[in-house]
Amino acid sequence: MVSASVKEKVIRLMEKISENLRLIDETTVNRMIKAILRTTGDRRIFVVGAGRSGLVGRAFAMRLMHIGLNVYVVGETITPPIKTGDLLIAISGSGETRYTTTIAQEAKKLGAYVVAITSYPESMLGSTADLKVIIPGRVLDSATRDYEARQISGEHEPLTPLGTLFELSSMIFLDALISELAYRLGKSEEDMASRHASL
Repeated sequence: MVSASVKEKVIRLMEKISENLRLIDETTVNRMIKAILRTTGDRRIFVVGAGRSGLVGRAFAMRLMHIGLNVYVVGETITPPIKTGDLLIAISGSGETRYTTTIAQEAKKLGAYVVAITSYPESMLGSTADLKVIIPGRVLDSATRDYEARQISGEHEPLTPLGTLFELSSMIFLDALISELAYRLGKSEEDMASRHASL
């Protein structure tokens, strides 16, 4: 049985994720969909992220493969070189993760179109990207203010530690994006199942 306090946190977390996702700009999402759909043929999709953002990216890459797109995860041994016209999707809540920003900068130099998924549009990643999908996450660094000051101003500890809220919001957003892409590409559940791993 789940404790009442955990259930309450689940409800608050779901409300916050829903609030975050409602803030995503629809025009930007449509531009991202178009960028992904342009990768049919010889163009490929590359996905990069570090830590938990990397895990979100890998899950997204798997679903892109399930709907028949040519996708690679940066850093895997079978990942080919990125080329002009390819697409890089870079995920970083802070937008300052060195590994992710370095990959994005290099991809841009090599002629790829870079989409950033981040909470900070003015970050290094945001500044590098051709398109920024802004997903709010934990923006308050509670360590910068003492307990008393936070209580007076009505600030409270975040629902989740570190970047968890960004990562969960990103995961749900990207899964919804897969649903829309599958619809636009005419892919059924059976099509996706046929591309699912068998080993």
